[in-house]
Amino acid sequence: MEYRRLGKSGLQVSVLSFGSWVTFGKQIGDTTAEDLMTLAYDNGVNFFDNAEIYARGKSETVMGEILKKKNWPRSSYCISSKVYFGYEDGKPNQTGLSRKHIIEGCHAALKRLQLDYLDLFFCHRPDKNTPIEETVWAMNTLIQQGKILYWGTSEWSNEEILQAFLFAAKNNLMGPSMEQPQYNMFERTKIEKDFLLLFRDFGLGTTIWSPLASGLLTGKYNNQMPTDNRLHIEGMDWLKERTLGDHSKIEKTKELSKLANELGTSLPKISIAWCIKNPNVSTAILGATKISQLEETLQALDVVKLITPEVTEKIEGILQNKPVQPLF
Repeated sequence: MEYRRLGKSGLQVSVLSFGSWVTFGKQIGDTTAEDLMTLAYDNGVNFFDNAEIYARGKSETVMGEILKKKNWPRSSYCISSKVYFGYEDGKPNQTGLSRKHIIEGCHAALKRLQLDYLDLFFCHRPDKNTPIEETVWAMNTLIQQGKILYWGTSEWSNEEILQAFLFAAKNNLMGPSMEQPQYNMFERTKIEKDFLLLFRDFGLGTTIWSPLASGLLTGKYNNQMPTDNRLHIEGMDWLKERTLGDHSKIEKTKELSKLANELGTSLPKISIAWCIKNPNVSTAILGATKISQLEETLQALDVVKLITPEVTEKIEGILQNKPVQPLF
């Protein structure tokens, strides 16, 4: 396993991490969840990603029971949660990024995970109804209390993250250490264009999600439409449309599959390797419902060396979506 610093922080995270979105407490059984976490940990993964909204808190409960059972040294792994969407009934103050929900959301996550502190705590979406100043102060309160070690954002815009950094600097507070954006061969703009100044000037780290574009980059949709996956889970229509709505992506995926075969590897491995080859990616969050899936994607580290300048040029020739670089 390779380890990278989370942005400019001193925290080292495995370049491949493991997340529980959709799967824990919903798509797979608890025994399978334990087997997957154990496989990841035994292969050097030290960061496990979670959120209050995942299975309405059950995902964290499942992960907490696994951590308690495995009894791994607390210093050997990092756990995250995210706050915004809530886990209760959606009543006023049960969602958003107010000081009240941030503090209560953190305490609830700690209880479900059976932990004394969270390593990473994300603002899961920007909250248009709460001043960023209030959110930054609330996160700093949790850091001072020892309830969280680092805080960050997820799916925030460049401008919103910059506001948080500037307010924190003005008031001698801790700014966000990381952002969790989607990043894969089909979603590139934030990592490769929008956040470049945040990387350069503030040392922002990233914990990217969906490196396989919700399964599209496994090739499973190239010639068929399987129904035993997250795109067909109730409430995931938005993800299905975003993933499969553009048919040209499937055609590009077929070409990428051919290239992977020519290189003697698989499409999932080269897709993940392509993501972590970007030095601004601190860690890529893997997801899986089967041991065989995780065993394959954990091998992506061995494929990075195959992505030579020549191969990169071939990939760009297929994708035709490289963001235009800004002039600084």
